[in-house]
Amino acid sequence: MSKQHHITKDYTADSIQSLEGIEHIRLRPSMYIGDIGIRGLHHLVSEVIDNSVDEALAGFCNKIWVTIQKNGFITILDNGRGIPIEIHKKEGKSALEVVMTKIGAGGKFDKNSYKVSGGLHGVGLSCVNALSKKLIVTIYRNGKVYEQEYLKGKALYPVKFLGKTNMQGTKINYLADYSIFNSITYNYEILANRLKELSFLNKGLYLFLKDERNNIKEYFFSKNGLKEYLPILDKNKEFLTKDVIFIEGEKDNTIVEVAMQYNTSFKEKIYSYVNNINTYEGGTHLSGFRRALTRTLKKYADVYGILSKDKVEFTGDDFREGITAIISVRVMEPQFEGQTKTKLSNHEVGGIVDKIVGEMLNSYLEEHPSDRKKIIDKVILAAKARQAAKKARELIQKKNPIYNSILPGKLADCSLNNPENCEIYLVEGDSAGGTAKQGRDRNFQAILPLRGKILNVEKAMQYKIFENEEIKNIFTSLGVFIDTEENKEILNIKKLRYNKIIIMTDADIDGSHISTLILTLFFRYMNPLIEKGHIYIATPPLYLIRKGNHYRYAWSDKERENIINQLGGRKYVYIQRYKGLGEMNAEQLWETTMNPKNRTLRKVNIENYSEADNIFSILMGDEVPPRRNFIEKNAIHAKIDV
Repeated sequence: MSKQHHITKDYTADSIQSLEGIEHIRLRPSMYIGDIGIRGLHHLVSEVIDNSVDEALAGFCNKIWVTIQKNGFITILDNGRGIPIEIHKKEGKSALEVVMTKIGAGGKFDKNSYKVSGGLHGVGLSCVNALSKKLIVTIYRNGKVYEQEYLKGKALYPVKFLGKTNMQGTKINYLADYSIFNSITYNYEILANRLKELSFLNKGLYLFLKDERNNIKEYFFSKNGLKEYLPILDKNKEFLTKDVIFIEGEKDNTIVEVAMQYNTSFKEKIYSYVNNINTYEGGTHLSGFRRALTRTLKKYADVYGILSKDKVEFTGDDFREGITAIISVRVMEPQFEGQTKTKLSNHEVGGIVDKIVGEMLNSYLEEHPSDRKKIIDKVILAAKARQAAKKARELIQKKNPIYNSILPGKLADCSLNNPENCEIYLVEGDSAGGTAKQGRDRNFQAILPLRGKILNVEKAMQYKIFENEEIKNIFTSLGVFIDTEENKEILNIKKLRYNKIIIMTDADIDGSHISTLILTLFFRYMNPLIEKGHIYIATPPLYLIRKGNHYRYAWSDKERENIINQLGGRKYVYIQRYKGLGEMNAEQLWETTMNPKNRTLRKVNIENYSEADNIFSILMGDEVPPRRNFIEKNAIHAKIDV
C-alpha cells in the first residue's frame, strides 16, 4: 500500500476531537444505521472494518482479520497504529474512551491524522459500541497491550495496561445487542461481498474472513485493484477493446482512479465510489467523468462527421452506450446528499475528475488508434440507433397511456383512496387473477392480472419496452411515469397509488421465471420503488393437508412432514400439492396468501447494488453459459429474494 503523504502530525490523543454524546443512539438506532434488521446489523460490521480500512488508506495497515464467532460475537483486528490511549486534554479521559463513547469523535475530524476516510460517512465506533451488549477493545501500540471493556456503550473500567507485545494494531470484539436488533445472525455472503469489494478498491490490502460457525475461511486481495475488478463486474460481455483503460491521478488532496472498457452491449454501467462507499446515486464525481468522456470522444467523433456525408448529431448518452466503468475517488471531507446519503455533492471534485480523466483519456486515444476507431464506430452506431428509436418513441408517446391517467380495464381497483393503506397484487394469469379478485378485501386490495410472461427488459431495446401492453398497464395502474430531469430519465413516484406492490405467481419454475421478469423490470426501470421498500413477493402454500374436517397448509416439505406427524401419520390424510394459484378457491387464497393476519410477504431489498446488477445481467441477459453456471451453482439454495 502506498503511504499517503500530507500527514504532518503524530496520531496521538490530541488528534481526537469529541463532538457530542451518544444517549440518543440506543433510543433511535434507525436514525444512525438505517434499520434494525439484517442491513443495520451488517452496517455495524462495516463501520468497524471501515475504521481499519482508513488506517490502510493512510498507509499504516495492510491486513484486516474479520471473524464471525459461534457465540454471536464479531471480532475485527487490524495491524494499524492502534487507537491512542493517552489522556485527552479536553475530556480528561483516555482518547480511546472518547472515540468509543462520543458520537462524532475520532481522528477523522482532524485533517492532520487522516488524509481521507470512509468511516466519516458512517457513524463511527461509538455507534457500534452503543448498540452492543458487550464490547472489548484491545490496543497494541508502542510495544504495549491495553484493554477496555464496555457494556451498552459505557466503559466498565479505565484503560488497563496488560503487558508487552511486539504486535501493533486494534482489535474490536463485540456482541450486538439482541434487545435492539431483530436478529443477530450474520449472513456470510453479505460480509464476503463487502470484503471482496474493499479488496478491489484498496489494492494491496489483505482482508481475511473466518466463519467459526461452520469453519469457512476465505481471504481477499487484489494486486491491481480496479483493473481486475472491471472484468469481473462485466464478465458476461464481449469487449470491444482488449485492455482495460486505467486512469489515476491526484489533485488538491483528491485521489482519482478510473477503470473503463467498452463492450458490444447497449447498456451503460458506471459504478462510483467515494472513500470506499458505493455512491449509487452518483454525484459530482460521476458528472465530472461524464463531462470528460463526452468532451474527449466528441472531438474525434466530430472529425468523422466532417469526413462523412452522414449528418450525425451526438448526445452524451451516445458516448456512454456499452461502457462499463468504475470510478473511485478519495476525498478529504466528503459531503453527501440524496435519499440514502449516497450522492456526492462536493462541487470541487467534479472539476478534478473532469481534468484528470480528460487528459489521460485523450493521451490513451492518441496512443491507441485502433482502440480509438472501435470506440468511435460504436458511438456513431449508437447515435444512429438513437435517432431511429427517437422517431419510434415520438409515435408511442402521443398515444402512450404511461403519460396519461386512464386506468387499464384489467385492473380491479380498491375502494379506499389513501395510497398509504392500499396494496396491489400483480397476479400471473387471468384465471388466478379472477380467483384473487373474488378472494380479496376490495376495500384496500387491488388486482392486476398479467397475461403470460412479460417482456424481458434486459434484452429489449428501450422503445420496445414502452410499447409493451403489460408493462404500460403496470406503469399506469401504479400511477408512476418516466420523467425527464436534466436530460436524465427518472421514475416519478409522487402519485404512487399503492404503498405495497405484491408479486403473486405460482410456486413452480414458470412462476419463479415470471417473478424474476417482473423484478427485472422493477430493478432496471422502477428502482426507486425497491429502494423505498414498496415491492413484496407473496408466498402461496405448497400443500393442503386434510384429515376429516381438519385442514392445514404447508409452505415447505419439512412443514408438510411435521403436520402429517401431528395429525397422527399418513393414515386417512389427504395431501394436495398446489401446482398453481388457480388450484385454490377464493377463500383458500385469501386465507393463506392475501389476509394480512396470516400471510407471509417477503420484502425485496438490495443489499449490494453491483452484485444485484450482475445477477440480473447473468439471469436475464443474452449469454447462455454464465446463466447455466449460475443456476447450477445456486440451485441448491435458490430463493427469489434479491
